[in-house]
Amino acid sequence: MSLVDYAAARQPLASGQGALRFPPGLWLAALVMVLALLAALFPALFTQANPLEGTVGAQRLAPQAGHWLGTDQLGRDLFARIIYGASASLSAAVTAVTIGLLAGTALGVLAGAIGGRTESLLMRMVDVLLAIPGLLLSLSVLILLGFGTLNAALAVGVASIASFARLARAEVVRIRHSEYVEAAYGSGGRFFTVLWRHILPNALTPVIAYAALQFGQAILALSTLSFLGYGTPPPVPEWGLLIAEGRNYLATAWWLTTFPGVVVVAVVLAANRLSQQLAGGRR
Repeated sequence: MSLVDYAAARQPLASGQGALRFPPGLWLAALVMVLALLAALFPALFTQANPLEGTVGAQRLAPQAGHWLGTDQLGRDLFARIIYGASASLSAAVTAVTIGLLAGTALGVLAGAIGGRTESLLMRMVDVLLAIPGLLLSLSVLILLGFGTLNAALAVGVASIASFARLARAEVVRIRHSEYVEAAYGSGGRFFTVLWRHILPNALTPVIAYAALQFGQAILALSTLSFLGYGTPPPVPEWGLLIAEGRNYLATAWWLTTFPGVVVVAVVLAANRLSQQLAGGRR
């Protein structure tokens, strides 16, 4: 999600919209995220099937009793592979968001707090990163690092640093010129003391909310990289990889791409819905 979308999400609710704090869509999004997290942490709660072992003669079975979502081209249970794929997809997304949050916030806070030539230099670097499409930047980093789940997470995290830095810098600059910060300086407060006690606590709140917004986008970006063959290598199940493996069987086994795709869309939409509520609640 872009900074424009994030800013729109933080706008005050129109009159009458704030009465319903937890609409049904929000509860549905929370349920989807809880199920996804449980699948990532405790996959055995959902299925006892082995996601890596196939059954002879059970290749590309349609959804039926015993195989709720059917089987793939090697006779492996698709439901089990989706459940176990949650671990790789969600853990990589958390890693990517953490990298972008820590590195981008550090750059933004440094630029906004110091100002002057340091701010100009850092923000020009950020502008260069923002000028490069996120997928292209991720692919460039991934080619340098090599393929794999962790490297894909690092690549997506690097691509998100610029947006975090820009937001953090804007918040620090805004708060730095507020009356209570000027009063803290006027009462004899030192630079690092004022920064730690007054600027950072208020500047980091919207940045953390934006990190929640980026979580769904990280899942989508990682699934895209895996679909292109640059992410998690087979036979480890991962949602983007499952979609890629089933694309050659669309005419005869539609479920191989449909169900993993639905899961990705559902989790991304749920993450965005929850993060928008978080951003709106922190205005």
